[in-house]
Amino acid sequence: MTGSPPEPIIFVNGDYVPQSQARISVLDHAVLYGDGVFETAVAWNGVVFELEAHLDRLFRSLAAICLDPPYTRSELAGIVLETIRRNGLENAYVKLIVTRGVNDQPLLDPTGCVPGIICFARPYLYMANPDRVRDGLRVKTAATRRPPAQVLDPHIKSLNYLNLVLAKLEARAAGADEALLLDIHGHVCEAPGYNVFAVRDGRIRTPWQDILEGITRNTVMSLARDAGIEVLAETIELYDLYTANEVFFCSTAGGLLPVVEIDGRRIGDGHPGRVFSQLRDGYQRLLATGDNGTRVDA
Repeated sequence: MTGSPPEPIIFVNGDYVPQSQARISVLDHAVLYGDGVFETAVAWNGVVFELEAHLDRLFRSLAAICLDPPYTRSELAGIVLETIRRNGLENAYVKLIVTRGVNDQPLLDPTGCVPGIICFARPYLYMANPDRVRDGLRVKTAATRRPPAQVLDPHIKSLNYLNLVLAKLEARAAGADEALLLDIHGHVCEAPGYNVFAVRDGRIRTPWQDILEGITRNTVMSLARDAGIEVLAETIELYDLYTANEVFFCSTAGGLLPVVEIDGRRIGDGHPGRVFSQLRDGYQRLLATGDNGTRVDA
């Protein structure tokens, strides 16, 4: 892989351009209404982890919002790989965005919009401070609730993330590292950009309703089952987290992150737990081997 260019290179609607020259229309529905979808992937040691799974989910999101992309699946995969190559990155945070695009009028009606594509890559990013990850995150339950599927289905990885931004602002204002989101019935959903897991009595539980089914979440569940640990996707209450032996989050950006405090309640012994450490190490081995990925230089 070549060295990094002096300025990040971004793919925008057919062209690879320096970041300072990357442009989309201010009338794009992505800007006006958050109308579009995206995927975030990670490259490690020159391999994009689970690229095919990310593309599967992207095309499910596109189908759900009636948006036909201007490129085929294989072309989009090529754009992701070429963007990483042009930025000379071995370990990268990659985002692929499909916008609704622009039509003749800046109104809600998307008729006639021409979809757009954006792809950028950065050196691998961590969503949480590494020191806090080492010691464990302190989490606050947000008053902001996760919209139900009847409002905006969370299976769609849409550009409308204001709900998650507001939850994160609330947590930071309270001095917490992260927010925890509940649904409108008070059940645990997820954290902003993370899926949630709880460990008690040797079993792992994870919410199933009103969540984005994360690629890393699926990997964690597979690793746990391979290790002989029972995994249940079911309804989870705050009580279940407060009384868990371990709680941890997972995300493409950052992998697995331990939680040691929720709403002032210490989780377990207040330190990252054994099951978390086992699964984190298994996930890092998968990244290191590249067995579940697509080579950037292929």
